[in-house]
Amino acid sequence: MNNEHKETPIPFDIVNRVIKESGISKVGKASIREIVRLINIIEEESGQKFIRMEMGVPGFPPSQIGVDAEIEALKNGVAGVYPEIEGIPELKNEASRFVKLFLNLDIKPESIIPTVGSMQGSFVSFMVSCRRDSNKDTALFLDPCFPLHKQQQNILGLKYKAFDVYNYRGEKLRDKLESYLHEKNISTIIYSNPNNPSWMCFSNDELKIIGELATKYGVIVIEDLAYFAMDFRQDYSIPGSPPYQPTIANYTDNYILLISSSKVFSYAGQRIGIMAINNKLFHQSFPNLLKYFPGEKFGTAIIHGAIYAVTAGVSHSTQKGLTAMFKTVNDNSYNLIAGVKEYGERAKIMKRLLLENGFKIVYEYDLDKKIADGFYFTFCYPGMTAEDLIEELLYYGISAISLDITGSERSDGLRACVSHVGLDQMKDFEERLKAFQRNNANRV
Repeated sequence: MNNEHKETPIPFDIVNRVIKESGISKVGKASIREIVRLINIIEEESGQKFIRMEMGVPGFPPSQIGVDAEIEALKNGVAGVYPEIEGIPELKNEASRFVKLFLNLDIKPESIIPTVGSMQGSFVSFMVSCRRDSNKDTALFLDPCFPLHKQQQNILGLKYKAFDVYNYRGEKLRDKLESYLHEKNISTIIYSNPNNPSWMCFSNDELKIIGELATKYGVIVIEDLAYFAMDFRQDYSIPGSPPYQPTIANYTDNYILLISSSKVFSYAGQRIGIMAINNKLFHQSFPNLLKYFPGEKFGTAIIHGAIYAVTAGVSHSTQKGLTAMFKTVNDNSYNLIAGVKEYGERAKIMKRLLLENGFKIVYEYDLDKKIADGFYFTFCYPGMTAEDLIEELLYYGISAISLDITGSERSDGLRACVSHVGLDQMKDFEERLKAFQRNNANRV
């Protein structure tokens, strides 16, 4: 970066030296964790706080309802008792109520299993779904996506294909999907809804297309609902009352839903979520599973094969905490999204400030509507690649990650997470963007 003769919010000498000492040859290609470490050092040496948008982690305190329930459970001695691998009955019952009240789905408690975060949910879903049929050995990612899901595939030695779905929205999605599915080797389709990183949300028409094709070709859809009810354009937070969170489950029986406590309950540190499996799929037999697991039934392979081998279940006290959180929102004693709606306010302000200072939104539209204001958004600066933009922004005390690692086709784009940018930082954000625009306007 040629910033030596530019006035930047973070002194050039400090940033330049820290980058050199880090041993990172190209900051724009660094991993998220490497960027986090780099910024921590720059903050410490400069004494200035960054506008930190690189990590997709909660920005609010954890649900006190869950914390109190865990404390009570620990006092009652659950730390000395193994929980059932399939989940404690009270959690399975409340989770079944939750999916009925907020998704309008009838999923039996037996088909709902707690996992060590949605990450374990996806891991064991891949482990079983991709081995149920020797002819179906490849997963299909609807990119952009959460990059660790592909890492899980690599760890398991499984194959995958992917495409950036942004240019195949609406009815165009059907032909694009079928171009992969007609080969008959696709085992699973995975996506997040809302999408990480773009914050796109599939419409019911698109979900119907995916569901119909999943049924036609015998493909299991893994729907990651990590940001449950956080498309704030609709209010999905009233239990038992439409509109409900959109889901693939309305259009096929071949599904696994991953529901996280990390974002909507700000409960990321306790690593607990649930996987909700269609009742029919849960009991379906696949003889090929006997090569790997103790039973050929899908649910048996998930619980007594994959989960037992990986963690032997989920921490007893955290199950008690999630039970309490589900019960409180199920009973309508606490609004599901009350603690996270501010994310939308932050995103709206941040996107406006970026646009006013020469930046562009990368994934700008959700079909014919503007992308919602939520946990993530994507942006770029004309004339700069993502690699160069990440490094340049360090001198202005702003951090983000490249879309390159998400399977996006946009090599100029960055992902921003709003969770750690408080409303009290917006003025500072604006001033830093103005400084960036003054020094880089000639690129446009």
